[in-house]
Amino acid sequence: MVSNLGLLASAVILSGLALADTCSTLKEISNIDISDPLDLSYLSEQNEYWSTSCSALKPTCIIFPKDVEEVAAIVRVLNNNTENFAIKSGGHNPNNGWSSVQGGPLISTQKLKQVILDEETGIARVGPGQRLDSISAELQGTGWTFVGGRIGNTGVGGLVLGGGLSYMSAQYGWAASSVIEYEIVLANSTIATASATQNADLFKALKGGGNNFGIVTTYVLQTYRQGDIFGGNLVFLHTPETDAKLLKAVRDFTEYNDDDKAAVIVTAERGNIDLIDTWILFLFYDGAEVPEGIFKNFTDVGPLLDTTKVQTYADLMAGSNWVIVQGSVVQIGTETIPMPSAEDSVKVMEGIHAHWRNISDTVLLEPGIVASIAYQPFPKQIAQAAKERSVDLIDADDAAHRLILELNYSFLPQGDYERMDVTLQQTYGGVRERILGWQQDGTLPDVYLPVFMNYGFHQQDYFARLRPESRAFAHAVSENVDPTGFFRTRIGGWKP
Repeated sequence: MVSNLGLLASAVILSGLALADTCSTLKEISNIDISDPLDLSYLSEQNEYWSTSCSALKPTCIIFPKDVEEVAAIVRVLNNNTENFAIKSGGHNPNNGWSSVQGGPLISTQKLKQVILDEETGIARVGPGQRLDSISAELQGTGWTFVGGRIGNTGVGGLVLGGGLSYMSAQYGWAASSVIEYEIVLANSTIATASATQNADLFKALKGGGNNFGIVTTYVLQTYRQGDIFGGNLVFLHTPETDAKLLKAVRDFTEYNDDDKAAVIVTAERGNIDLIDTWILFLFYDGAEVPEGIFKNFTDVGPLLDTTKVQTYADLMAGSNWVIVQGSVVQIGTETIPMPSAEDSVKVMEGIHAHWRNISDTVLLEPGIVASIAYQPFPKQIAQAAKERSVDLIDADDAAHRLILELNYSFLPQGDYERMDVTLQQTYGGVRERILGWQQDGTLPDVYLPVFMNYGFHQQDYFARLRPESRAFAHAVSENVDPTGFFRTRIGGWKP
């Protein structure tokens, strides 16, 4: 607990420490938990990144606040120096400097991990230190679930601030759509509430606006009734015939599936010299009884392995972390594409997939390489469900069905980061060029195609792909709540 938080700012000035580093100052004037580079807690926290390139960035110290008052105290001290810093929830975003920092303090939300559920209303107060597997474990047995992501190790903070795509998005919209209130520390260290009735502009900006507006210390979420679910994986070996069938199946599912409880992710994955060349499908149904035929177009292709079963959502989340490639550099990019018509399915879907295979061919000798592309349906129902629940910066419309592509490369040598950076740009850039060409010649509809923040690469301009009015709105809110540019200039991430 910080001693006499109300006098902290003046204590800093009076003690002549206004220009001292944050770590030293906090140690002198507070009891906040702080770890140094040789401490076990420092080393452990540094290992909790999905990408070793983030772990390689060494903060001067790691600060572990346990409540909102301690976060406010940290921000007050930071206001008295010019250090760059970072805020970390789960560390799943692999962009260097987004939730990692070299030579400045790292604020870990690890101890802000409250889950307080009102079992009558389903309203939960959740801290950013929670991960999807831990919050689902906390809620197991209550009959309530949250709209989270698909990999258990993902941190709540980054997921929700980026929007958050869920197996349940066709029912309930983005993960952010179910946030009804934020507790947040602003740039001037003020503790504020953002909701539909308090600081409403900030409330909207936080839904898809990332880390630009403050440090969220509590998410007040609407959870939803849920019993057992059906989920798991289908695995197929790559053949041209299997590729064609699965690409057609995911396009058709995006258009024709009318059961909002059903969801799929269709992922192709390759490893060194094609020792791995497979499809891994993620199937989900929000219920124990799956209507006949829902996933037939996928199961009829003939999986090599089928792990699908009835289970709890907590068990599904706990069993999902195998997808994280341990000990590797990870780079993730994305593109959003309009769903092609059935007549143009082969041209578009197989054209994109052939482009991905051609680019990934060039890196199959990279040590430890795993290249993947995930086709994720973004049907009109997601946009409709999001708009029914809340405003957000993404402002997706139901003018068309779409798909979100997640493009991943993981590899071992950190020294190859820049070369693989170019490869990822060529991968998503080639997809974008094809989509624009097909829109120009009428093959695809000319619809709004935002970049999905949670999968965005640091080279992509997230805010430029939002609607112009949404970008202008985010910039105006940032200027209002952070007039000195505290967050805009001193932490990583996309800026409006």
